[in-house]
Amino acid sequence: MITLGVECTAHTLSIGISKGSSILSNVIDTYSGGGEGLIPRKMADHHAAVFPVVLRESLKKAGLSMDEIDLIAFSQGPGIGAPLSVGVSGAKYLAIKYQKPIIGVNHGYAHAKISESFCKLKNPLVLYLSGGNSQILIEESGYYKVLGETLDSGIGNLFDSFGRAIKLEHAHGSAVAALAQGGNYIELPYSVKGMNLVFSGLLTAAIKASHTHSKKDVAFSLMETAFAMTAEVTERALFLTKKKSLVVCGGVAQNKRLQEMLAKMCNEDGVRFGVAPDQYNRDNGAMIAYAGWLLYKRYGSMNIKSCFSITNYRIDRMKDVFSKK
Repeated sequence: MITLGVECTAHTLSIGISKGSSILSNVIDTYSGGGEGLIPRKMADHHAAVFPVVLRESLKKAGLSMDEIDLIAFSQGPGIGAPLSVGVSGAKYLAIKYQKPIIGVNHGYAHAKISESFCKLKNPLVLYLSGGNSQILIEESGYYKVLGETLDSGIGNLFDSFGRAIKLEHAHGSAVAALAQGGNYIELPYSVKGMNLVFSGLLTAAIKASHTHSKKDVAFSLMETAFAMTAEVTERALFLTKKKSLVVCGGVAQNKRLQEMLAKMCNEDGVRFGVAPDQYNRDNGAMIAYAGWLLYKRYGSMNIKSCFSITNYRIDRMKDVFSKK
C-alpha cells in the first residue's frame, strides 16, 4: 500500500510517501520565524503557501501521481492549533478530491514507530523527546502507556525558552547546543520525581546564571543537567520494565551528546540502544505515512467527519480516539 503522510503540527510542513515500510520520499519545509520567534498564525500562513510545492516535490521524488496513492495519513495532534489545522485541511482536501481513504495519526506514535522500524528493535522502551513532549513509553497490546513524563515543559521547549531568554538569533535547541560546545559545568538544579521530570526550576536558574556566568558555560550546564535527569529516569524505567532495548526519538533525539550519554548508559546495563537518522527524528511526513499505514491495517480508514485536529492528543488516548472513529 502506498501512503501519503502530511506533518504540520508546529513549524514544519512535510509530506512523505511510503510503500509499506519503505520510504519513497520525505520533503520538509520549515518556518524559522527569524528574530520574532514562532508565531502560530505565521506558521500556518507559511504552511498553506508551501503546501502545493511540497506536495509536488514529494510526488516527484517518489515517481508517483496522486492517482497512485492508496491512503492519505495526517498528523492529528498534539500540536499548535493554527499550523495543525492547515495539515488537517490539506489532507482532507486531497482525500475528498482524489477519493482516497484517510486516517489521522498521533504525532508521538509516528515518531516511535518509524524509529523502531529503522532501529529494527521490536517493542523496546521508547524515550520520546521533542519540543512539547518528554515521555517514557511502553507498548502493551498495541497501545502505548506513559511510564514517566515531564510535569511542566518539554525538554525541547526548555532549550528554546533559554535561547529566547539570552536573545539568541535563532532560539532553538540546535543553537543552544552549538553555543554549549566547549563550555564548563556550573551547578544547576537537578529535579526528578520517580520517572517524571521537572524542568521549570532548571530554566529559571539557568536564566539567572546567564547574568553572572558565561552564556557558553550556562548553555553547556543546562544541557548536561537536563540530559542527566533524562538518563536517570530512563534507566529507572529500564530496570522496572526489564526491557533490553531502548529507542530515543523526537526532535531532541538528534542531539549527539544526548545520544552519547544514553548509549553509554545502555552499554553499562546490557541494553541495546537505537536512534533513527536525523531526518526521521525531526518532524517529517514519512513517519506519518508509515504510521498511518500501520494504523490503517489495524483499524481501517476514518470517516472524514472524524478528521479534525486534537491539539492536546496524548499518545495514551489513542485507544479512545480509534474506538470513536
